[in-house]
Amino acid sequence: MGDKSTQAQMKAQRSLDPPKARLQRTRLTMDGRRLKELVKAGYAWLRQQEEIVNGYNVYPVPDGDTGTNMMHTMRSAWEAIADMNESNIGLVARAVSNGALRGSRGNSGIILSQLWRGFARSLDHKEICDAQDLVAAMREAAKTAYAGVSTPVEGTMLTVARETAEAVESAARDTHDLRRLLEVAKNASYESVQRTPTLLKILKEAGVIDSGGYGLFIILEGMWRFVNGLPVEDASRAASSVRLSSEANLQHEGGWGYDVQYLIYARSGQALDVAQIRADIEAMGECPLVMGDEHIVKVHVHVPDPGVPISYGARLGSLRDVVVEDMQAQSEAFTAHTAPPARPAEESLPAAPTAIVAVASGDGLARAFKEVGVRVVVEGGQTMNPSVDDFLNAIAKANARSVILLPNNGNVIMTAEQAAEISETPACIVATRTVAQGIAAAIAFNPDASAEENAAAMREAAQRVTTGEITVSTRDATINGVRVRAGQVIGLIDDQLAVADDGIPATLLALLEKANARERELITLFYGNGLTEAEATPIAEAVRQTYPSHQVELVAGGQPHYYFIVSIE
Repeated sequence: MGDKSTQAQMKAQRSLDPPKARLQRTRLTMDGRRLKELVKAGYAWLRQQEEIVNGYNVYPVPDGDTGTNMMHTMRSAWEAIADMNESNIGLVARAVSNGALRGSRGNSGIILSQLWRGFARSLDHKEICDAQDLVAAMREAAKTAYAGVSTPVEGTMLTVARETAEAVESAARDTHDLRRLLEVAKNASYESVQRTPTLLKILKEAGVIDSGGYGLFIILEGMWRFVNGLPVEDASRAASSVRLSSEANLQHEGGWGYDVQYLIYARSGQALDVAQIRADIEAMGECPLVMGDEHIVKVHVHVPDPGVPISYGARLGSLRDVVVEDMQAQSEAFTAHTAPPARPAEESLPAAPTAIVAVASGDGLARAFKEVGVRVVVEGGQTMNPSVDDFLNAIAKANARSVILLPNNGNVIMTAEQAAEISETPACIVATRTVAQGIAAAIAFNPDASAEENAAAMREAAQRVTTGEITVSTRDATINGVRVRAGQVIGLIDDQLAVADDGIPATLLALLEKANARERELITLFYGNGLTEAEATPIAEAVRQTYPSHQVELVAGGQPHYYFIVSIE
C-alpha cells in the first residue's frame, strides 16, 4: 500500500473521472474496429473545424483551402472503411491508406495520405496494436511523409507529425495506455503547431501558424474528444454529418465549459503585446491559441466562464468575430449522419495516341483549354483541389495510350504526381503552377509528337510565362515587404504578393509594371469573380493605352476569387 498522501491523490483523481471512464481508464490494445471509430471521429471533427484551418492561409487571399483538402482526404479514408466490420487492424489501416490516397487533394492532403500510408505499412499483418506498435506506426508515418516530399520544409505539418511521434515514443516508456498516448499525441501536436512560426519565417511574417499542422492537430483532437465522450460534430449539421456511437457517454465534472474565439483589433495609436496576451490566455483555460501581431490578434481558448476572456480582450482593443460555443450543450445534442455522394456517369471519347488533361475552375477557363486542344478538363483550382481519384477518372475518360497532366496550380502538382504513379495509363506531368502556364503549355502540344517530346516542349513554353493574379485581401498583413489592409485589392506575381492598391485598374497596372511587362509582347487578361464584360473592357483598354505596342487580349475566364488572371508572354 502507498502512503496516505498517494492514496488521497488517487481517490481525488477517481472522483474527477466520470463513472464509465473509471471502468475504462486504461486501454492496452486497439483493433480494427477501434481504429475505424477513431478515423470517423478525426474526420468528423476536421469537417467541423474546416474553415478555421482554412483561415490560417499564409497569404491574405480568399482561397485558403488546407482544411478543405485535408477534410476531403479524411472523408475518402472514412468512406473506404465505412462498410467494413473487420477486427484486423492491419487490414483496416491498409484500407484507410488506400482511401486517403485516392481522395487526397492538395499538398496537405497528399502529405496526410502519406502519413496514413506509413502508419498502415507499419501495422501490416498485425491483428491488434499495442503501445509499441503505435509508436512504430507513428514513427513510420512521419518518415514516409518526409520521404514523399522532394524538399521537406520544417515548420510545416511534417514537423508536427515528427515531433508528435517523438513525444508519443517518449511517453510510451512510462505508460502502455493507448488512451494516455492519444492525449500525449493531441497535446504534442498542439504545442508543435504553436512553434511553427519560429521555424518558418513566412508564417511569423504573416502572423499565422502552419495550417496543415493545425489540421493534423484537429484530427488528433477529434479522436481524443471521441474517446472522452465529447462531440465531434455540431448538432445543427445533423442532416449532413457523421453519426458516431461514442465510446463512452461521459460527463465532465461541472460540464465541459465554453469554446471562445475572437479577434482583437488594436485601438488607434496603440499596439497589442502578443506575448503577454498569450501568457494571459494560457492561464485562463485549456487549448489556448494566440496568434497575430501588434495590430490584430486571434484568440481561442476553452474556459468555464466565457466572460473572462471576452472581458479581457475588450480591455485591450476592439473585438470582432466573437464566437462562444457551449460544449456541454453540444455534448447533449450530439447526433449526425452522412453518406458518400454518387459519382456522375462519364461520357466516352474516341481513342487517341496522346491526350492532355488539365485542371481549371470556371466555364470560361475550361472552354479556353478545350479550344487549345485539351481533351479533358478536371474541375478544380484554388478553393477545390482535385483528388487523385479525380485525375484517375479523367485519365480514363481521355481514352488515350498516354496522357499529359497539367495541374495548373502549385497545390495540385503532388496530387497529379500520385495519380500518375498509380495510373494504369502511362501519364507524365508538366508541372504548371498557374492557369496561364497551362494555356501556354497546351498551345505548344504537337499531336504528331510523342508524349515525351511534347512534355519537354510544353515545359519550355510554360517557363516563358509570367502569371499575375488580382484579388482582394482578407486580412491586414505585411508579406514580402508589401503591407496590405483587409479589403484592399492586391496583386500576386507567380504566387508571390507583389502590389496593393485601392482599385482593380490601379492594382493591375502596378502589377504589370512590377512584372516588367514592357519587355514582353502578349498580355492576356482572364476576367472572373463576378466581373462583367462591361466592367472588364475599360480596364483592358487602360492596359492597351499603357502598352500600345503589345497585343492585349481579354477572355472571359469565369474563375472564382480572382478578378483577373494575367498571362504575360
